[in-house]
Parts: sequence; structure tokens; C-alpha cells
Amino acid sequence: MNKHFFAILLLFSLSIKLLAQEEIPMPKVPAMRQLFHLNIDNAQQKIIRLNTTDDSIFNATGDSKINAQLTRILKVHINNLQANIELDSTFSESDKFIWLRAVENLLNDYIFDYKSKKLTGAQIGSVIIGFEQAMAFEKKRASIFPVISNNPLEVGNIILHNPAFANNIGYKPSRDNLVLKMCQRQPDNIMRILTNYPDVYFVDSIITEMAYKNQEEMYNYASSPNELGDSIRSCTDPLVKMISQLSAKNTGRMYFPFLDVLYKGEVSIDTITNALDDDEKYYKLLVRTEIEYAERMRQADTPLVYKTLVEKLRGKAVDIYIDEINALHDEKSDEVRFKKIENLSPVELYYLCVLGEEEIYTSSYLGVYKRIFERMKVQRSDAILDLTNYDLYKKFIKMAAAYNQLDDFLKRMDTTTSNDIMRKFVSNLDAKNTLEDAVDVADSYASITNPKIRNLILDQIQKNLFEDTSINKRSETIYRLLYTIFLSMDTTNRIDLTKQLGINPIFIMPNKLLQDTSGRIIIQQFFYGDKDGKNVFKSFLENFHKENWRITQTDEWAEVRSTHGTKIFIYANKPLDAEQDLDAAAQTHLINYLDSAQLSPTVVIHRGHSYYLKYTIDQLNPSARIVLLGSCGGYQSLNKVLEICPEAHIIASKQVGTGIINQGLINVITEQLRLGKDLNWPLLWKGLTAKFGTAEEKEKFSDYIPPHKNLGAIFLMAYQKAIDKQ
Repeated sequence: MNKHFFAILLLFSLSIKLLAQEEIPMPKVPAMRQLFHLNIDNAQQKIIRLNTTDDSIFNATGDSKINAQLTRILKVHINNLQANIELDSTFSESDKFIWLRAVENLLNDYIFDYKSKKLTGAQIGSVIIGFEQAMAFEKKRASIFPVISNNPLEVGNIILHNPAFANNIGYKPSRDNLVLKMCQRQPDNIMRILTNYPDVYFVDSIITEMAYKNQEEMYNYASSPNELGDSIRSCTDPLVKMISQLSAKNTGRMYFPFLDVLYKGEVSIDTITNALDDDEKYYKLLVRTEIEYAERMRQADTPLVYKTLVEKLRGKAVDIYIDEINALHDEKSDEVRFKKIENLSPVELYYLCVLGEEEIYTSSYLGVYKRIFERMKVQRSDAILDLTNYDLYKKFIKMAAAYNQLDDFLKRMDTTTSNDIMRKFVSNLDAKNTLEDAVDVADSYASITNPKIRNLILDQIQKNLFEDTSINKRSETIYRLLYTIFLSMDTTNRIDLTKQLGINPIFIMPNKLLQDTSGRIIIQQFFYGDKDGKNVFKSFLENFHKENWRITQTDEWAEVRSTHGTKIFIYANKPLDAEQDLDAAAQTHLINYLDSAQLSPTVVIHRGHSYYLKYTIDQLNPSARIVLLGSCGGYQSLNKVLEICPEAHIIASKQVGTGIINQGLINVITEQLRLGKDLNWPLLWKGLTAKFGTAEEKEKFSDYIPPHKNLGAIFLMAYQKAIDKQ
């Protein structure tokens, strides 16, 4: 038996005595201490009246019996504390002042913490009894640690921080105990907590534990010029030492993505240092490491800072290569345009595709895709997946489908292998915490025209849904929705997605749904001030110099208003000089005008190259119910639009967006709305297919995906509805 056991035994015996207390008559109080007693009495009454005006019972809980017990503790125990302080012959006059003030502080601190919702009403008993126990230990000059450790964090806090115990021999271990409880309560804030209490006895063990849980956070704190930073840097654990070493370097962030292989000694610091001054070397080293990590991920072994490596690789892919080949999009010579990537291997080109999804232009993607297979020693397309350990292969397949290259990709391998890959593509869609894989599958299905591949995907999803006995609720929801949505693509199945999935109509956009309370439909167009933007803007205005429309202009925007039929207002900023950001200023001023006039656009149209699209999306109004992305590859940005406008009908091109197609869409949509008609997308698309007469126009229009075929968007809407129901 040890001292701690005796302390706990003493604490238990004290608790029994305290709970059984009878009220002690109050002795005569000297005048000089009467004010202290009055303050305590007032604090008691304030607590009793915290939840009611009743002066007799503290309604701390919904149970009247418990409330009566707590009120008795508040009254009897506090009164007895006052009486015992006055009666205790071992106390000096000064001691009595100190303890009376301590009781007053205890009650006032409780009131504050209760109002701040740090303490509950039911905890008043624990606070008072805990204080009495701590007082008993303090009188014996013993540690109050047993009281603090055996009470909840909030109760221990209010007792320990009472000035009466500031010099208790157990103050430091008691404080450390509270810090430990804080760390256990707030695991995501441990390092912030330790910053305030860097001298706790367990700091080294916590630092080591956190280093294996969150290397990113440890890296940030390791370079801090404070006591916690010193503790991290002096820690002897090998991983902590490696993180500290990297954080001390000016270029530590360039080394940090390689933490796992550095820690395991598989790569040396010098190897990375030698690549830092050569962008291509560094990119190649990132790719090599990513492929190694991908194999470990397949074995359910997640490398340290894996996400950091992926993001660094993504950043370098875009900054070093994609931005340059995108910028040369007008260059007629492929040799000049793609010169930057001439030294990259097939796997290094592969990562430009899968990690540059949001930035890469259509023509850039097609150029990179072509070069992957030109440089393959074995011309089979499944070989590239083998070489990359199937890393991000679902994204690669999704992008191939989006850019109409999936048939080409699948034809480069034998049928058995391609079928196996497509089955894997639609399996384990719930493996991630996100819906990214499921959305990719939905988007890909919409892009696949080969009936054999479509049937194979549908059969596999059906198998996953109905034959997998281990399927969980989330998986069941994902596969059920995909199965229903994919079946609906065949009109002979007569599936009404609106009725079956509980989502808004996707085949029709009602005219009334686009109108504001005044019956107006507000359309906003974003133009950009390059040469093409100016020509497109001019063409746009020319299309509305006709009967039923009136155009007025300001210095920064044009307003096109219908003169007959439904009230249509089209607002388009002028494509002023982009180099001076005058187009951006015009957009901002137009948005401010619309806000001040309470004009909320329900139709938003992007008119500009794909590299301007992010600026339109950043300014997208959540009121938009139809969004036309008129740029090349706008289809890749559907998810970003849906994050802002979750139920919007989106029109976008998978490949080249052209002015003639965009304007044709705008003309038909605005005229239908002006005539008061709903937008029936299948009928509208059928009419437009006939309208675009040349083979080139038909080819470009075929890349535009109408709202009812944006399967990824439909899936996200349906999934959210399903989760809301559950």
C-alpha cells in the first residue's frame, strides 16, 4: 500500500462524512468579518436564483429530489464551512479572512462558469464537496492531488485555481493532471494546450505520441521559438528528431514531403538537397516517391505525410509544367508548346494528367495523353497503371472519359484486362471519406458511348448492390443511387428520377422557378478583357439588336431587357482591359449594383477561356439555378459550381467551348424564357442539334453536356436528399 492509496481512502471517508453533515449553529461573528459572511450568503442566493426567482430551491436539474439534495449541500455545507472557519482555533485571524474569501471566490467562480456553460447545475455538489475535501488536505499540509484527479476537469479547475490552494504542495501535479484531462478532452488541440503548459511532466511522451499522429502540426510547432519548441527539439525520439531537423532548415518544406523515407533511411537528406535547384529533378523525385507510396497504400500501409507529398506533387506539376503548356495554347507548333515536357517519362506525364485535373486545358491534356503512349516501350495502356501501382487510376479513367479518350485507352489492352479494370473502377466507391470516386464514376458513365462498357459497369454496380453481403448503409446508398441514375439514361426504362430520388426536376427547368417576386428573370454574364472576349461581347450585343429587346449601356456594363413577354434582364460586364484588371473591376461594380438593387441572378453564364473560369466561379451567386460554363473543359468544374449552387442545372463542354455554340445556347434559352416557356432540356437539345448545321458545329456541340446528363451533379443532389431523409 502506498501514499496515494491512503490519500484516496482519506478522500472516500471524508466524502461520507461530508454528505451526512448536519447544520452547525453559526457562532457570533466579529464585525470585521461580517461583510465576508454577507457576501457568501448573497452568492448562495444568486446560485439558488440562477434558474428561477424561487429563493428556496436551486433548480439545477429536471429531478426535484436531486435539486433538493443539491440545495441542501449548497446551504448546509456552505453554512458549515463558514461556521467551522470561525470556530477553528488553529486558524489565525488572517487565516479566517483567507478561507472566507476562498469560499466567496468558489461560489462566484461557480456562477461565472455556470453562466459560461462550463459547469452544469448538477455539479454544484461536486464543487462544494471537492472544496471541503481540498480544504481538509490543505489543513493537514497534504497534497490536494487526490481531490483534483478524482473530479471532472471543470470541477478540478475551479477548485485548484482557488487562491487558497496556490501554495499547496500538490499544486503542480494537480495542474498537470488537469492539463492531461484537457488533452484527453481536446485531442485536436493538444499542441496548443501544451504551448500554454510546456512544463508538464508528460510533455515528452505527448510530443512523441503526437509526432506519429500529426507530423504537419509537429513540424509547425518544432520551429516555434518558445519553451514547447525547445522541448520538441530536445526530444530523443527518432521521428521527432527528424521533424525538428527539417523544421530548422530554411527550405524545410521542400524536404518535408519525403519525411517517411527520410525517417526510415530509404532516402538521404543529400539526395533531396541535390534536387532542390533543379525543378525537373525535384519533380521526378516526387513522382518516384509517390509511386512507392502508392504500392504501400495498396498494402494498407499509409506513409507519413502522404497527403503532403501528393499536394507538393500537384503544385509542382501545375507550376512547372501545366501552367507553361497552357500559356502556349495559341502556339501552332506542338514542338514548341510541349517542349517543357520532352524529358518526362510516361509515368511523369501520367501525374500531370491526374493531378492537373482542375487546371489543365483540353488541348494540353490531349497533348500530354498522346505523349504518354508515344513514349511507352510496351504500347499496352494497362502497363501505365502497372508502372504507377494503380495510383489514382480512377481519376485517370474519369478524365479519359471526360475528354473522349476512354475508348482509345481501353482499346490499347486486351478485352479481359479492360473489363477487369472497369469493374475495379466501379468497386469500393465508399473506401474514401469523400464521394469523389462515386462522382467520377457517375461523370464517366455519362461520357461513355460504348454499349458494352456501359453494360459492364451497370452489371458490376448491380452486383455490388445486390450480391455483396458485407455492404454497409453508406455503400448501399451510393450504389443504389448510381444504379437508378444509370438505368434512367435508357428512356425505355421510364424512370422518373425526380419522383424516385426526391430531387428537383432535372429534365425541365420551370420558368417560374427562375423568376423573382416581381416576375423578373435576372441573367448575369461574365466577360473577360482579352482579344477574344471583346469579339464575343460584340457578337453578344449584335444578337440582341432586334425586336423584343432593348440594350442600354454604362461605362462598365450592358443591360439587355426584354420589351415583350416575360421580363428578362441580362447584365453583362464589358470586357475592359484585362492587363489592368479593368474587367475584374467592372465585374465587381456590376455585382455591387445587382446587390444594391436586390437583383439576384438565377441564370449565370461564363464567357471566356478556361483560365478565367475560376474567377467566375469565385463570384458565383448562390441564387443561380442555371449555370452555363462557356469555356473549354468547363465540365471539369461541375463540383465547384455545385458546392455554391447545389441544385443548379449546369451546361458545360467536356472539350472545346466556342462562341457560336455558347451564343446559340443563349439565344434559344433567353427566347424560350421570354415566351414564358419552361426549359425542356431533351427537347431543347434536340432542336439545337438540328440547328447547328456544319459538321464542325455538330462535333463541338456534341461535347456540351446538358443538365439532364450531368450524372455527377445528379448523384450529389440525390445523395444529399438521401442523407437528409436518413
